[in-house]
Amino acid sequence: MSDSSAERSPQRRLRPAPLLFEPGLAEPEAEHFFDLESIEDPRELLARATELTLAFRAAAEKASDFQALAAAQLADPRRFDSLSLEEIAASADWTPDYAAKMVEYGRGLQQRRPVD
Repeated sequence: MSDSSAERSPQRRLRPAPLLFEPGLAEPEAEHFFDLESIEDPRELLARATELTLAFRAAAEKASDFQALAAAQLADPRRFDSLSLEEIAASADWTPDYAAKMVEYGRGLQQRRPVD
């Protein structure tokens, strides 16, 4: 080795080895929705899909009730950190008019809610 190559050696950076092949892409998995796609009997498929529809509908209604309760709590002027209808609407991706309706609905739910 010459003196000049010995001097360059510590400063020389290692380069990554070139890839000789492209790594294989993972096959995308087939979409599975509660295994409905595997049910071949149309009667069984209808029954199971209906069951899921009703369950999701009930869950969506329950979630909406909780949204309304939260909106009513956030709009409560007695809170030091209360939010305006516009702020509530922005955080829930609603219009201000819909936020007002949800706050009103939530206040109704609060009145009917049993006290702990």
